Amino acid sequence: MSDLVTFGETMLRYTPPPGERLESADTFSVDVGGAESNVAVAASRLGTDAAWLSKLLDTPLGRRVERTLEGQGVATDVVWTDEGRQGTYYYEPGGKPRGSDVHYDRDGAAITTAKPGELATDRIGSADCFFTSGITPALSGTLADTTATLLRTARGAGVETAFDVNYRSKLWSPEAARERLADLLATVDVLFVADRDAETVFGRTGDPESVGRAFRETYGHDVVVVTRGARGAVAVTEAGVVEQPAFDARTVDPVGTGDAFVGGFLARWLSGGSVDSALEYGAATAALKRTLDGDMALVSPGEVEAVIRGDGGLSR
Repeated sequence: MSDLVTFGETMLRYTPPPGERLESADTFSVDVGGAESNVAVAASRLGTDAAWLSKLLDTPLGRRVERTLEGQGVATDVVWTDEGRQGTYYYEPGGKPRGSDVHYDRDGAAITTAKPGELATDRIGSADCFFTSGITPALSGTLADTTATLLRTARGAGVETAFDVNYRSKLWSPEAARERLADLLATVDVLFVADRDAETVFGRTGDPESVGRAFRETYGHDVVVVTRGARGAVAVTEAGVVEQPAFDARTVDPVGTGDAFVGGFLARWLSGGSVDSALEYGAATAALKRTLDGDMALVSPGEVEAVIRGDGGLSR
């Protein structure tokens, strides 16, 4: 039995050296990353028994994904296939004024054909929490149906469900996202939504408290966490509103910061922590992730607690 089960695509990420362009680089670092597996890794590193469900191409590239996640303590339950391909993406980091850019190469990835009947749904039914994100149903109509079925399966088994809207404009339009996600959100207990996504996809504007209350009233969530980047996060529950500022961090690589926040939050929440404590853990985990290359938050409980205490820095 796993405390947390996640479902989604994980890709290989290729990054040129700092200051080089994709079109001219001769060497690339290779990392593994995907929203749901990033959440599982962060939670696992913080003591949560986490598992990741997916479908991968049975090649060395697919096996690299599995091996990397298992190396971070995440149990993997993979459907192996000879059809499709291993999704990849290319990340070109850059500072002002150029900025960073992402190029996806994931069309036809093996996971886009994943159906509930071939997945280890028994893991979901015996978990404490099931998590996925809005990226997964954006990848194909099949995955949209599968995501809906898995959320209903979890709900039917009395398993808490958590979902991050995680809107990606390179995958679908706001209108398509709103139409597809509206049905899913009715089966979500804990919702994570960036304030920009709340506005872009759902037309929700105003202060984070009013946005969170609107989602709770519309979809019946137990907890809505509105994330605001450098301005921190706000959680809205039946009991009230909790605000959490962001922790200062020197950014090395921002990719995966939101996933780290969710992983830290869920790790603390599933261990019996309060909403206040879970928000702190999420914010501290996110800050630590920004100091690390790659998508995954390779952090420890001691490091998270040191950030919360304000004791970050050189250990002696």
